[in-house]
Amino acid sequence: MTRVMKLWCWIASSAFILVSGGCVTTGPGADATVPPSRGARPTAPMTNQTPSTDAERRALAHVELGAEYLNMGQPSFALDEARIAMEAQSGYGMAYHLMGLAYMELGQNAEADDAFRRALAVAPGDPDFNNSYGWFLCRQGRVSEGMLHLANAAANPYYCCKTRPYTNAGLCLMSSNDIAGAVEQFSRALEADSSNGEALFRLADAVYRRGEYRRAHDLLIAYHRNFNVSARTAWLGLRTARRLRERHIEASYAEQLRNRFVGSPEHALMTQGKYD
Repeated sequence: MTRVMKLWCWIASSAFILVSGGCVTTGPGADATVPPSRGARPTAPMTNQTPSTDAERRALAHVELGAEYLNMGQPSFALDEARIAMEAQSGYGMAYHLMGLAYMELGQNAEADDAFRRALAVAPGDPDFNNSYGWFLCRQGRVSEGMLHLANAAANPYYCCKTRPYTNAGLCLMSSNDIAGAVEQFSRALEADSSNGEALFRLADAVYRRGEYRRAHDLLIAYHRNFNVSARTAWLGLRTARRLRERHIEASYAEQLRNRFVGSPEHALMTQGKYD
């Protein structure tokens, strides 16, 4: 895996958080098993390609630096590097992709949409580009469109990070209250990569929402074997134990929220007794 591909993977995993507020599906309801859209022949990610010219090498170096800036929470600097990369190599697809990610973090949605579209015009079948644009569309409430691009990414036989579009698709469907579809997508994400902690937690949350409290409890146990307790996992664990009338487990999670996560939204909900 190339350095920039690793950076894309990190960026994607750090973006597994839906924007607050309601999301509205446009068009027909999104189908969790929707097939890839036509006209986008799967291709290997551009990150797999070795630069063939000095201009491409310079452009790639600036994209890599820009991705580092994005990882550090500095999207404005990332945007500057994407522009420099474009000066080195006009029409460089990865520079457009970086621009889209940076604009998305800056909340400049029209610019992000345009940049992602330009990246896909260069490489319509690129799974990284489809994954990022699909997630962007989902964040905008354009669930049906977003799911098509995420399906393109997940179906790409050259893609080594299929767990990412599956996780994003699960989050996308959760935003439109399609819990059954979300469960399917998070399960696929874990089949692709059993170490995907975000997918594991989100699956526990999804099955809790449809009343499968014992399964949610078991999934959280599996999560905490490999990942630290956080405010959100302790809160879900507390509510799950409460539903199962496991009072000693409920008390343990409550103590962690009081002692380790004071000031968190989850602690505030507990003190207010707003369990669901």
